[in-house]
Amino acid sequence: MEWYWWLVIIPVIYWIVAYSKKRKRYKYLLAKYKDEKLVARIVKGSVWQGQTREQLWDALGKPLDVDEKVLKSKTKETWKYKEIGKNRYAFRVFIENNEVVGWEQK
Repeated sequence: MEWYWWLVIIPVIYWIVAYSKKRKRYKYLLAKYKDEKLVARIVKGSVWQGQTREQLWDALGKPLDVDEKVLKSKTKETWKYKEIGKNRYAFRVFIENNEVVGWEQK
């Protein structure tokens, strides 16, 4: 086999592996939430009001930092993503009582 065939074979193998991982994740999320529309939003990485902490984690992954305030009647959290400097973040998601109530993009 000529060396230049590897320029075709390697990207094809990479694509097959990546597609397989995406498909496996989709199936896992569908089994977990049992709602195709919800899973499609999560796979896109969407954030919406009313989204649970677990759905947010599945959509965006682990936050880089979390601020938490526990008050008498509610718990407030700020999940921070996309660090742009020391203790500075381009994207913050605000959560109250385990549901997304808003977000801020800089």
